[in-house]
Amino acid sequence: MNTTRKSFLLEPPESALPSALLFLRHARFRLREDYSVKINAAIETLSDDQVWRRPNESSNSIGNLLLHLSGNVRQWIVAGVGGAEDTRNRAREFAARGQMGKSELLDLLKTTLEEADAVLAKVESEYVAALSDAPLQRVCKPQAFEVTALDAIFHVVEHFSYHTGQIVFIAKWLAEGQIRFYDDRQLNLEK
Repeated sequence: MNTTRKSFLLEPPESALPSALLFLRHARFRLREDYSVKINAAIETLSDDQVWRRPNESSNSIGNLLLHLSGNVRQWIVAGVGGAEDTRNRAREFAARGQMGKSELLDLLKTTLEEADAVLAKVESEYVAALSDAPLQRVCKPQAFEVTALDAIFHVVEHFSYHTGQIVFIAKWLAEGQIRFYDDRQLNLEK
């Protein structure tokens, strides 16, 4: 993962691309370079105890959310789209209470995202070889739901975004004033 990224925007392609390739490019970018970089930066200053802190028993800790994201990506993309064996135990993701350190959690997420990116790169290669949307229209069955590969990928990107926001919120709450992603001066420039 590129932790030195200065922008969370994906540069426009040099020439027009088919929508399917734009979609895959965007999905890979969000998972590989945007959300994971924000998660790493958000929890960098937190202790292992803070990563597992819960405001109450009906809420999740950052640790639970990291396990949940790894499980979801693995189930929907690595197993669902990619055809690997689905070994997910979703309930265990939420039941965990500090068994893994922050570094181990981030390594798990990184490995999972690398595996998912390899699957997405394969789908992209299949699209280019066939010049057809068929690889994205292929039916897969993650979590007992019959969906297209496109639907599964879209679900994961949207789901990852949602939980990235939760992780960033919790981290900002725990490490008040220590987490910044943007130079606000650049965001307020008039053109």
